[in-house]
Amino acid sequence: MTSVKVISTSTIHVAKKDSTVEEEIQLTPWDLQFLLFDPIQKGLLFRNNPITTPPIIIQHLKYSLSSTLSFFPLLAGRLSVTEHDDNTSSVSVICNNSGALFVHAVADKYSVNDIVSSVYTPRFVHSLFPLNRVRNHEGITKPLLAVQVTELNDGFFVGCAMNHVVGDGSSFWHFMNSWAEISRGSEELSKPPVLERWFLDSSASAIRVPLTKEKMIQSGYDGFVPEPQCERVFHFSKDKIAELKAKANAEIEGESKNKISSLQALLTHLWRSVVGSQGLEPEEEVNYSLTMGGRGRMKSPAVAENYFGNAVQVGIVRMKVKELLEGGLGKGALEMNKIVGLHTEEKMKSYYRGWAENPRLLTMRGLGGNNTLVTSSSPRFDVYGNDFGWGKPVAVRSGAGNKIHGTITVYAGAEDGVDFEVCLSYETLEAMGNDPGFMDAFSAAY
Repeated sequence: MTSVKVISTSTIHVAKKDSTVEEEIQLTPWDLQFLLFDPIQKGLLFRNNPITTPPIIIQHLKYSLSSTLSFFPLLAGRLSVTEHDDNTSSVSVICNNSGALFVHAVADKYSVNDIVSSVYTPRFVHSLFPLNRVRNHEGITKPLLAVQVTELNDGFFVGCAMNHVVGDGSSFWHFMNSWAEISRGSEELSKPPVLERWFLDSSASAIRVPLTKEKMIQSGYDGFVPEPQCERVFHFSKDKIAELKAKANAEIEGESKNKISSLQALLTHLWRSVVGSQGLEPEEEVNYSLTMGGRGRMKSPAVAENYFGNAVQVGIVRMKVKELLEGGLGKGALEMNKIVGLHTEEKMKSYYRGWAENPRLLTMRGLGGNNTLVTSSSPRFDVYGNDFGWGKPVAVRSGAGNKIHGTITVYAGAEDGVDFEVCLSYETLEAMGNDPGFMDAFSAAY
């Protein structure tokens, strides 16, 4: 049991609805693949501001959220399902202004330091988010966007959940940045979203998925509940990351020399420590699942930086334990670099086209495993620029959604560098904390 008490719930509607016509937005393969996933859950932690009070903050956030939804009307809508005779369904978003959920809660037994100063993320943090244990396909009846503002004894937490079918991490932070911009007093957005979905051809606008509406409604959490894991945030400074990048590139010869990026070197550094801490056999295969963004790869102007939707697919790096641990930092980083390089525009189009012909829904059950790491999010997302009018956040945390053993969430650091939010067993995280080779690059975040 946690000491998080819900004070009120309300529905936030679009402030300016210019038409009574309910616009329908068809969904792409990039969107539909996430029907059985959880919503994206990310939250920002703030210290109290002496010039404002919680009631003012709550009212101000409700008002600014309503104004922001005018630019993102699909987030106030619901999923719509059209069933077909072959036990398949077409899924779209109806912009019907059913509204977003807003929850006001209090957890005054907890402080900001309880979150940022703990070695392991406290369990109560998951209670600071709405839409727990909800799957994306339940957006037929449940909100596509939900916000929970929780008062702490010396600060507050803004937890947001967005249906993953509607958008990816880039879209999530695009919305959050826009909300903060409106909250600070702007009437227009510096980066308006492009809501129109991108399709390879017009025939792809009514893709069928192998689920009926009844199965979507009744399947609930589909019986799969991930085993509880521990979470820890590791911070790596800009200087330490530069050292790792230089080390990885120094270990590589030939044409591939100096091609390793900072993030590839850092992810490989983490991967080697996790695998080394698990005591796996040398010939066992280990996998690293990378989320590839389409916005920087697709040449179509429709899939630009402000494209609001999903534009991601997964690439998997596969190595033997012996190769990864004995090959040095450069060996693993080079394999990662190769997989990233393979995901060209044509590769992404091929996946898109193949998915439309043979839909394959991603599942939590098949997401990872003891020998797999899965990375999401990006240090490029503007997390700490989310000033709602009373200062920047001091930390970011994610909810329980899509969390299984081996999930790694990447954020920009509060001041510099990169943060990894790592979800693993307690034993593995303890072993990593006692690994001098790994911790040498670690810096205290706060």
